[in-house]
Amino acid sequence: MELAILLSLAASFCTATSSICQRLGARHLESGGHQVHGFDPLLVFRLTTQPVWLLGFAAMIAGFVLQVSALRFGPLALVQPILTVELLFVFGYLAMITRCRGVRWREWLAAAAMTAGVSVFLRAASPTGGQQHAAALSWWLAGLATVVVAGAAVAASGRGSATRRAAFLGIATGVSWGFIAAVIKELSSHVAGGPGAIFGNWSVYVLMGAGAAVMLLTSHAMAAGPLAASQPGFTLGDPVTAILLGAFLFAERLQTTPAALAAEVLGLAVLALGVWTLSSSDLISAHATPRHGGPPRTAPEPELIRRSWR
Repeated sequence: MELAILLSLAASFCTATSSICQRLGARHLESGGHQVHGFDPLLVFRLTTQPVWLLGFAAMIAGFVLQVSALRFGPLALVQPILTVELLFVFGYLAMITRCRGVRWREWLAAAAMTAGVSVFLRAASPTGGQQHAAALSWWLAGLATVVVAGAAVAASGRGSATRRAAFLGIATGVSWGFIAAVIKELSSHVAGGPGAIFGNWSVYVLMGAGAAVMLLTSHAMAAGPLAASQPGFTLGDPVTAILLGAFLFAERLQTTPAALAAEVLGLAVLALGVWTLSSSDLISAHATPRHGGPPRTAPEPELIRRSWR
């Protein structure tokens, strides 16, 4: 279990790096004259022309490998909540870039709240692993539920401000990544069997197809509006979905005594408050997407970014 925790933290660091780099790639693409209007099937290919986006893609692959390894040794209900500390790594990275200039006390409190929320939830829930595989009908039901929820969020993103679009696309992305995590959990149980066992199982092909679709969805969420709007959906949608699917598909168990349930709800509430506060901070909002045809919302950010990648 300790190894799963360490691997999950390492995966969080890689996904935080990926989040920053891919956001920069989307920003640079827009500054080069390509504006995103609606869904663009070629968006990912356009982003590959941005070196910083490619660095983010490499970090995403590393995070995936670490996540697979973590899920081999721990349940979804343990691994995915730990991955929420990605936002803490994003905050820490940006704080280092700015040498903590402009970082307010409430942002440090939000970071502490996130850490405390995850710790309280995991301590109270004490998640334990269940079965390695789920019935085919259960997988179909889980997939259908994911499509319905994510599709509703995408539909809701079709109108309104850039912030609204980014927020709903972030929710759709987080829910989708929660389902992908469940597929990864299934795949991880076949890794020890070698390539034959991996490619002889359906999960690797679902992962390829669904993963490509969710990566496209992630790219649109990144490009749709401020990172502060999309990040809460990324951060919370994934673990909540994964916890529910872990219980439904793999019979993972959480503590359900009244005291444990109260502590779990409290931990998630504190985590959510920390995520919302930190995502709204000026430091992270510095990555807001420019308005179409207008200047960036935060003037100092481009210079900070240029200095960080020299």
